[in-house]
Amino acid sequence: MSGIDTLAKAIIALGVVLVVVGLLLLLAGRVPYLGRLPGDIIYRRDNVTIYIPLATMLLLSILLTIALNLFFRR
Repeated sequence: MSGIDTLAKAIIALGVVLVVVGLLLLLAGRVPYLGRLPGDIIYRRDNVTIYIPLATMLLLSILLTIALNLFFRR
C-alpha cells in the first residue's frame, strides 16, 4: 500500500467522522434537558451570559467512554 492510499483512507475516515458528529449535533437539540442539567452553570448580567455545562460534559464523557470501549474492545 502506498502513501497516497493511506492518505486517501485517512481523509475518507475523517469525512465519515465529521458527518457523524454533524448528525449528532443536529439531534442534540432535540434531546430533552441536555444542556440544562443540574450542575450546569449559567451566569447572566446585563449584556453578558456565561454558560458552563459541567454536568452535561460529565454525562457525555461517561457515555462516550462506555460506547467507545464497547466499540473498540475485541
